Amino acid sequence: MLALAIPAMAQSGSKTLATVNGQNITEADVNKAAAADLENLELKRMQAEATYNRDKSDILERNLNQLMEDKLLAAEAAKRKVTPEELLHNEVETQVTEPTPEQIKQFFDDNRSRIPPQVTFEQAEPQLREYMLGLRLQEKREEYFAKLKKDYGVRSFFEPIRFDIPTAGFPARGPANAPVTIVEFSDFQCPFCGNLYPVIKEIETKYKDSVRVIYRQFPLNSIHPFAQKAAEASLCAKEQNKFWEYHDSLFENQQALDVEALKTRAVNLQLNTTAFNACLDSGKQAEVINKDILDGNKVGVTGTPALYINGMPYRQDTSFEALSKVIDAEIQRKSAAK
Repeated sequence: MLALAIPAMAQSGSKTLATVNGQNITEADVNKAAAADLENLELKRMQAEATYNRDKSDILERNLNQLMEDKLLAAEAAKRKVTPEELLHNEVETQVTEPTPEQIKQFFDDNRSRIPPQVTFEQAEPQLREYMLGLRLQEKREEYFAKLKKDYGVRSFFEPIRFDIPTAGFPARGPANAPVTIVEFSDFQCPFCGNLYPVIKEIETKYKDSVRVIYRQFPLNSIHPFAQKAAEASLCAKEQNKFWEYHDSLFENQQALDVEALKTRAVNLQLNTTAFNACLDSGKQAEVINKDILDGNKVGVTGTPALYINGMPYRQDTSFEALSKVIDAEIQRKSAAK
């Protein structure tokens, strides 16, 4: 009678969680049934953990920089017998001029693809003026604090978070021993990735001996219906050692990404179209892309483009000038560590 009162254990040792009509449902049974949901939950946990660690690092670095700037301002203001506010006003704010109408129009034209087509220059002009003025103030502020840091011999020992992202075997351009490695998680249908494409090309040209670029797939299938097949097509081209040629052709014309257009690209790039078409139609590259997405989730990727410079997540301005500053700093850091 006592034995009947104790829940039976499966022969495998798995704990019984329920009994239905004399049949046991074990912990192993439930884990098997919930495997897909548990896998998704674990993925969310890893992504949340990476995001937390990244955001924590950003917060600490931002506050460290603010404390250093406060001390620099206080020291310099005391030396000049002015208040910190007066010092900033004299050395930063009064040194910045407003952009001219011609400069604003040039900025509008240069960034037309990033501005909604229905928005006219006249409508955008006030916001662009404010935005450009803000950029100039920020640039002048950074320039001034860089000078103060040099004058006062400031040293920072803060090390931002860096993720260990697999790079071996993935599409790469640039020397293997480059001091700077940029890992880009990207989506061929993403317009922001398209805007970044010429910037990365410019970086590859300027830093051809110092930067290695690794491309990782991260199609946002929920909002970009052609991204998955475009990603698969690029990997089918990789099988014929033409990934980068195909990659470039995709970003140079993001409007033609349906399957027929993908196959036409293969013809234009003189690929073996029989092998390419078989590869694309089979969907054989989907699992490779899933691995890329998994690796991206592990380091907190939620959107594209997502850049990691020597493992350090970069979420700021993706202009050539802004990225160059980070690359130069990383080159200097690596050189100093030798």
